[in-house]
Amino acid sequence: MLSHSAGPFVEDKPREECGVFGIFAPGRDVARHTFFALYALQHRGQEAAGIVTCDGQMAHVHKGMGLVSQV
Repeated sequence: MLSHSAGPFVEDKPREECGVFGIFAPGRDVARHTFFALYALQHRGQEAAGIVTCDGQMAHVHKGMGLVSQV
């Protein structure tokens, strides 16, 4: 495992400042449910947000810098 002093190649993993939410609900609007869950967790980390959904064949990624409502 790399430390923060290792320069720009710090291991990409959740840290204590972030909030993570997962949902599995086939046939439901999981992106909408996930948005509201992340919005509720936003106080855990306000630098960036993202959602990944999967339709069973392909993963769809939407992420960016800023608050959940801005991304």
